[in-house]
Amino acid sequence: MVLASQLVFFSYIWITLMPNAFAASDIKTPSLRCSTSVTHTCKKETRMKKVDNTKVRPMKYEQLLHIEDHDFAIRPGFGGSPVPVGIDVQVESIDSISEVNMDFTMTFYLRHYWKDERLSFPSTTNKSMTFDHRLIKKIWVPDIFFVHSKRSFIHDTTMENFMLRVDPDGNVLFSVRITVSAMCLMDFSRFPLDTQNCSLELESYAYSEEDLMLYWKYGNKSLNTEEHISLSQFFIEEFSASSGLAFYSSTGWYYRLFINFVLRRHIFFFVLKTYFPAMLMVMLSWVSFWIDRRAVPARVSLGITTVLTMSTIITGVSASMPQVSYIKAVDVYLWVSSLFVFLSVIEYAAVNYLTTVEERKQFKNRGKISGIYNIDAVEAMAFDGCYHDSETDMDQTSFSLHSEEGSMRGRFTGSPSTDSSRIKRRKSLGGNIGRIILENTHAIDTYSRILFPIVYIIFNLIYWGIYV
Repeated sequence: MVLASQLVFFSYIWITLMPNAFAASDIKTPSLRCSTSVTHTCKKETRMKKVDNTKVRPMKYEQLLHIEDHDFAIRPGFGGSPVPVGIDVQVESIDSISEVNMDFTMTFYLRHYWKDERLSFPSTTNKSMTFDHRLIKKIWVPDIFFVHSKRSFIHDTTMENFMLRVDPDGNVLFSVRITVSAMCLMDFSRFPLDTQNCSLELESYAYSEEDLMLYWKYGNKSLNTEEHISLSQFFIEEFSASSGLAFYSSTGWYYRLFINFVLRRHIFFFVLKTYFPAMLMVMLSWVSFWIDRRAVPARVSLGITTVLTMSTIITGVSASMPQVSYIKAVDVYLWVSSLFVFLSVIEYAAVNYLTTVEERKQFKNRGKISGIYNIDAVEAMAFDGCYHDSETDMDQTSFSLHSEEGSMRGRFTGSPSTDSSRIKRRKSLGGNIGRIILENTHAIDTYSRILFPIVYIIFNLIYWGIYV
């Protein structure tokens, strides 16, 4: 009886505890699974932390320079005295000078110096830190622009040409390489014997004199140039730095810096291209004074050729120059030279006309033309374009008749005096030719041979004395 009661008691306990045991085992199994998933999650988080750590390492300068702790949209020392910004320029090259566009192109290194205590950092070695363009957009930098600039760009090969250097005490050096095309007001009244003064002007765009003070960092030594700078048509006489103030009615006064340089033009190129050809054309026009006045085609063609050549030279010079409303030095020389060439053509027109009038008077005095040439005085020019005086024609006719008669006698008689007759004939021919040339040289031609060169030499002495 006692055994039966114990058996029932243990059976009851077993039936009661077994479901709880299975439930406990079921609960423990998910916990194990949960711990496994937590382990994988922890590993993933560790890996993510490692990845994030590699991304954060380059950004440590933000913590070192306290980038996130300050508002760099505001200038250093806002509300106080203007922040001084020193400027230093290293001119690399002057790429081009354009007279037509009245501008120049310059490449240079622009360096800014200022102090921003917000960028100070602790350093045991007191060494500065150098950064590239990625930090520049996160801090305050001066907003320098170029007055009267037409085009400008910052070089970006192979990376953007920026350099930022920060000292532990907050002093900042910001350098950038720029190419600028700016306007230059040129005066061509003495071209090509001119000297041009050009300047590149630097100024803050947003900050007036109350907020920013621009100055040359090292005074006159702040502007440096490369020794190899040279131009094809200009010689750089001087580079200088200056400063001043600019006033705008709407915004006030601004500090402005000037990069001044003086350009003197090389004259040798224009002497070969313009002056020397013009001189040759003027002297070539004088050749017509030594040509027989009866040689109409020769003198007219020579005069027209020189006039057209001078017109071509003037057109070529004008095409390479801006259309200014005043007279240039080269215009004075070319137009005076053209005037000399034109006057040489007019001179022959006067000689031709006076020769015609003179022959007309001679024909009227004689009453009629001798020989077989029964034409008016107006038609005194022969078909070959040369004038023929009656006396000269008669002399030439008589000379030809005597020559033919002498030759016929020599043939029939066979006299040994043939050589002597030939010698006499040559002497008489030479004398007739010389007399014909002297008689057909007009007085105007004689005076022009002396007067034109003398006046042109005097003009050259005055011209080069004034402009050189």
